[in-house]
Amino acid sequence: MEWYQSFWLGLTQGTTEFIPVSSSGHLEVMQQILGGRGADFHLFLELINFGTLLALLIFYRKRIWQILVDIFKNHNFKLAINVIITTIPAVIAGLLLSDIIEENWFFSNMIVIACAMALIGIAMIAIDRLPKMSKLKDENKLTKPRALLIGLAQCVALIPGTSRSGSTIVAGRMVGLNSKSAADYSFLASIPIMFGVMVKSLLSSTSREYIAANFPMLALSNAIAFISGLIAIHLVMNYLREKKSSLRPFGIYRVVLALIIVVFELLR
Repeated sequence: MEWYQSFWLGLTQGTTEFIPVSSSGHLEVMQQILGGRGADFHLFLELINFGTLLALLIFYRKRIWQILVDIFKNHNFKLAINVIITTIPAVIAGLLLSDIIEENWFFSNMIVIACAMALIGIAMIAIDRLPKMSKLKDENKLTKPRALLIGLAQCVALIPGTSRSGSTIVAGRMVGLNSKSAADYSFLASIPIMFGVMVKSLLSSTSREYIAANFPMLALSNAIAFISGLIAIHLVMNYLREKKSSLRPFGIYRVVLALIIVVFELLR
């Protein structure tokens, strides 16, 4: 992999991981722009999650500390248990289906990615008109069944183009959270998944060999992903803190990009 490819993939990962527009879909598009998919494409993308995980941990450091205080000092396990409940379906689905999705050409097809991107985009545009459960004050009031529903939505993110944050924020809205609380819970619930992926990578001899052989490129990508990810999460959360914040702009962007991808693929 060339330096410029490493830079642009890191920038794409960091910028789109926390904005609900599908990092996997954008990375597939970027790989096409940069010259096509390499043999180790998925492995490289897996290993540049270190940067975005670090950005997430730094952004939510105070919130994570408060959760730990609640668990060990106040014996309040509610939010932690809900996060675990949300995580379990994605872990099971990932163990059963991730290799199939990564290796099957269907899921790397740009038309399929565009369709997945558009479907979640349409849901974001229409979210205010979709039926929703009773309103919740914030993610701390989430019930276990509602946490499970968000977890089931997170499974959909295994399909490139859907977006983990996009699918879980939409699910969060539908179970009664506002956009800001849905995003907060979505990002907190993604930490165990991202951490698990990192641990799995470090335990794999193939991954360790790849890291040793490509350390400079991975270091560059992760540094860029960390910086751009930290900026992106600040921007998206500042936007969602507004009282009338809407997912509609993200949905419109997704639909427009999906149409561009489809047109480009049909004309190519």
